[in-house]
Amino acid sequence: MVAASPAPPIRIARAALFVVFGLNGLLSAIWIVHIPAVSERTGVSHSLLGMLILLMAASAIVGMQTAGPLADRLGSRTLTATAATLLSLTLPGLAFATSPLTLALALVAYGFGNGMLDVSMNAQAVQVERAYSRPIMAAFHALFSLGGLAGSLAGAAAQRADWNIHTTFLAASGFGLVMVAVCAPRLLAGTPAASNSPGAQRTEPVPDIPPGSAAAGATLDTAGAADATTRDGTDPDGPGIAAGGQVEHASAGPGGRASAGRASATRKVLALGGIAFVLLMAEGVAADWSALQLRDRLDVEVGTAGLAFAAFSATMTAGRFGADRVAGRFGPVAVLRWGTLLAAAGFALITLSGWLPLTILGWALCGIGLAGGVPQVFTAAGNLGSSTSATDMSRVFGLGYVGLLAGPAIIGWLTQLVPLTTAMVVPLLALLLCGWGARAVAGSAPANQSNSGQEQK
Repeated sequence: MVAASPAPPIRIARAALFVVFGLNGLLSAIWIVHIPAVSERTGVSHSLLGMLILLMAASAIVGMQTAGPLADRLGSRTLTATAATLLSLTLPGLAFATSPLTLALALVAYGFGNGMLDVSMNAQAVQVERAYSRPIMAAFHALFSLGGLAGSLAGAAAQRADWNIHTTFLAASGFGLVMVAVCAPRLLAGTPAASNSPGAQRTEPVPDIPPGSAAAGATLDTAGAADATTRDGTDPDGPGIAAGGQVEHASAGPGGRASAGRASATRKVLALGGIAFVLLMAEGVAADWSALQLRDRLDVEVGTAGLAFAAFSATMTAGRFGADRVAGRFGPVAVLRWGTLLAAAGFALITLSGWLPLTILGWALCGIGLAGGVPQVFTAAGNLGSSTSATDMSRVFGLGYVGLLAGPAIIGWLTQLVPLTTAMVVPLLALLLCGWGARAVAGSAPANQSNSGQEQK
């Protein structure tokens, strides 16, 4: 069965959110490629820079936890616009910093805005995906990767052209503000908490939806989600979670089943956060250690060592463009389970291989295996059916972000005890455990996704 095309406002919201994800990747890359220049301008040593980056990460986590309740109260559209504006405005502060103190303050402000945007734009992505009634989350993350690539190229070109760093960052900031002004009004309005609470009426105003369209039949809340299951069936993880991730509340009695439902939702958040921790830990290991592992294991030159991360990032980006179609056909559990097993096989190949093509293939398998997992986790976190869906997402985000930071640090510590390549066994085993617990994302498909047909884009 081929799903009807969503109404124009829904397609426009999706396109606008694509731009926001791409903008986030672009602004982040502009900062990353200028880190050496900023470090030199401010007189910051490598060790101090590492501490300041950790400070930025801590600020990002605070921003994530702040964004969740605000998105539940104000709506993800309002918060996405606010966070993207804040991120654009704080970017030039990094270029204008002239001392370690001013750089620290700039990084705190930038990290806070980045953390808020991470949560709010993904909360908006869940709402848009719910309106589409089929998986589209992975494509948003692919646009973030493409934005990062564009920002890296633009930043490198600006440096080669000997642009003043102030000019580059102000131009990027201005571009970001223009994109926010254009895209924000086209996102979906309403609050995720209201639209996702059991029994709630639709609170997402979607203008001009023609009768009979896919969007007309797809509510933006999960009230009717119990009638639609994913291809993986209902969620067996504890009482209180219906097929669509909806928390069952008792219709009578002051506590009882309602408390059990809340406890089950909390367990689900923790399970999803643990999976996000593992997936982003493995991604962080690939980003920070892949080139060094290739050089250390095979004694190749620096230029060749860079092929490891190039293979990883290329297959991850490509995999995210295809992950939505795979999730629509086989379900989120299959994407997470087989993806983590594929990534684990990649790490196994990396630890065993002594041949350059096989090692690069191992990093490529890691990239494609990890490509679809995080989007499935974030979709599941946003569709738990509680009255605090964005807050749930922020908690999952926070745990995942800790994994992104902790993974490289764990590997660095282990290299004091074992060779770097041997340390890759840690993400390998963690991914196997993640595959075993893949049913935590069961029932995370958007409402009204067909159980009997394969809805294609």
